[in-house]
Amino acid sequence: MGSEPPSSPQVVEEGGEEEEEELSGGEESELRTPSGRGSLLTRRGITLRVLLKDGLVEPGDGVLTIHYLGKKFVGDLLNDGKIRWVETGQIFNSPSAWATHCKRLVNPAKKSGCGWASVRYRGQKLVQYKTSWLHKYQPSADMSLVSEGEDDELGDEEEEEGKTAVTTDDRNKKNKPELHDVSLVPRRGDRERIPVRYCTLGPRDAARDPHTLVELSAFSAINRFQPFNVAVSSNVLLLMDFHCHLTTSEVVGYLGGRWDTNTQLLTVLRAFPCRTRLADRDSASAVEEEICQNLFMRGLSLVGWYHSHPRGPALPSLQDIDSQMDHQLRLQGSSNGFQPCLGIICGPYYHGNQGVASTITPFWVVPPPEQRPNDYGIPVAVEVTYVQDNFLTSDVLNEMMLLVDFYKAAPDLVQFHQFWCPDTTMMDKIKGSLSGHAPKDQAYCQILEHVYNQLLNTH
Repeated sequence: MGSEPPSSPQVVEEGGEEEEEELSGGEESELRTPSGRGSLLTRRGITLRVLLKDGLVEPGDGVLTIHYLGKKFVGDLLNDGKIRWVETGQIFNSPSAWATHCKRLVNPAKKSGCGWASVRYRGQKLVQYKTSWLHKYQPSADMSLVSEGEDDELGDEEEEEGKTAVTTDDRNKKNKPELHDVSLVPRRGDRERIPVRYCTLGPRDAARDPHTLVELSAFSAINRFQPFNVAVSSNVLLLMDFHCHLTTSEVVGYLGGRWDTNTQLLTVLRAFPCRTRLADRDSASAVEEEICQNLFMRGLSLVGWYHSHPRGPALPSLQDIDSQMDHQLRLQGSSNGFQPCLGIICGPYYHGNQGVASTITPFWVVPPPEQRPNDYGIPVAVEVTYVQDNFLTSDVLNEMMLLVDFYKAAPDLVQFHQFWCPDTTMMDKIKGSLSGHAPKDQAYCQILEHVYNQLLNTH
């Protein structure tokens, strides 16, 4: 995972007063000893090398980023705590040196880089890792030392990046570790997709990005009532959430259940994960045929589908809206009467989620008005009743083990021993998220421990 610098790299040592002091190994050990804290415990005393040595961060390619005045800079974190700028291969001794250099390219008048507040490690500001280090090794330390001199520039930095200035209370909240994704390495070129409102879309446009996310409307907002009721089993949510947590790539699966025309109730009883890659068209048909047989054997009907947005909001894209409409038309055409098709999006690793739980979004698509046939379908939120199962069934447990076996050698398997946030590992995160779908029988905890152990043994 670590990266070594190329031969004879250019080492840049700038940053002015913001430059961190380099510490010897003895001084780093002294930092961890309360009795030896002395005057070393300042914002300049805690370096990237200290954080690397204590396991709060790990070396890797493309794990460091700076966003400044509309420009994005990407850097590699090296084993010795130095930073290599991806674009030029230049080596920088500290976050401040790199931040100052990059910002002066955009704004020559910039005097310092405020590196620890500007540089993000896997999406989260480095200053938060500094805070975590102090909490762990110097719990009695004055937390104001962690941002000594940086708060003065924080408001300036955020105004320069086009963000709203924050109040003192808001800034204090930001000092608390947030549940950002700090172990999943973002693909280079990744950027957060900002959802748009449906009313801003207008007619279909071939030039529009099909991955544009769209906010959900309420049925009441379009003067309609939800035409059916939905009940979803907790085992469905548990298996689906487990599947979506395993990989940094998008996954898909189908939903089995029953449709009662008399009560207009759609009951979702079973999730069927597709153990295949989205781009693997050769095996897709075989996997779908196996799922159809499983549905038939259990006396269930196909009632919907799910997929994941691993790092993004659990909202449908334009492509998802069209896919959902296609599924609805196919199911409706398979019988003489109306049958709904439920779509579900699961967002396990989006940094905007509340706590460790995934965001799970059930949705449906209303066709555009007849007078505007070229418009996109309208994505609407579906109200769902979640039904707690009595126990974890053997077929769900078996499906979980099959998923572990399928992804265990995959390059995009989530590294569950790494950290989701400074105080929570990826394994803690998946356990916490799945606990929200727990059956009534608490024996499931011991059963799932076997599955979790298998996950840890895949690395």
